[in-house]
Amino acid sequence: MVRSNVLGVEPLTPNIGAVMRGVNLAEPASDDLIGDIRAALLKHQVVFFEDQDLTPDQQSDFARRFGDLHIHPLYERDGKNPEIMIIDNHVDNPTDNNFWHTDVTFIDTPPMGSILHARQLPPVGGDTMWASMTAAYRALSKPMQKFLEGLEAVHDFAYAFTPQGIAGSQAGAEAYEKGRLANPPVIHPVIRTHPETGEPCIFVNSVFTSRIKGLRREESRALMAFLNAHIQQPEFVVRWRWTPGAVAFWDNRATQHRAVDDFLPHRRIMHRATVLGDKPYFKAA
Repeated sequence: MVRSNVLGVEPLTPNIGAVMRGVNLAEPASDDLIGDIRAALLKHQVVFFEDQDLTPDQQSDFARRFGDLHIHPLYERDGKNPEIMIIDNHVDNPTDNNFWHTDVTFIDTPPMGSILHARQLPPVGGDTMWASMTAAYRALSKPMQKFLEGLEAVHDFAYAFTPQGIAGSQAGAEAYEKGRLANPPVIHPVIRTHPETGEPCIFVNSVFTSRIKGLRREESRALMAFLNAHIQQPEFVVRWRWTPGAVAFWDNRATQHRAVDDFLPHRRIMHRATVLGDKPYFKAA
């Protein structure tokens, strides 16, 4: 049997991002190919596959090779595959993903990764950016690293989603309240140890992190403002210009991302599968 059909892995920046060539994600993947994709993901943190023609079934099947899938309590979902989240943005449904964030950190075991498939694109615009949280951590001073390593933060579903917000209002009051009750605030370390690479990563974000434990309110806000600005430095970031059918697979444990909201009044439809991970922890080197 052919070990893998990967033709090459082309890095996009020194810190984050690579394109994988010669892979057809619609076909059943061998264990060797899954191993190659996982290795590229760990090295580059987000990997891209161009010219993919995936049904929701095929996207779900591929994502399940990496773990169990999360079903979002609010966003629109594919009727047959509820684990496929439909992100359909247009004039009457503007995006709410245009803030730097890490996906679904409001649960006890946040996702290890997300897989996003471009289904319909605007004629121009609608890019997505990813930032490396390992590179952002390494760029901090040693005293700041040590200070952050001793802290924990609160991640809160209700901090990100309100009944009046885009996702909450579209889901409806009953679904929103069900989601809120099922997802009470959780505590994660401010710096997490990546469970596969062992590298430390910044693990707070502007969308889901409501406060840093043990600090006064003003101190927490100031520290979060610093970290939220720090992670956006261009040296940590890759910007991906979508083409029809392209797929992005990112390591949610070591990255943040945001959509570029510049394409209205045109429409942009993406399908996302989200692979569950494990409980974040910090282990000193």
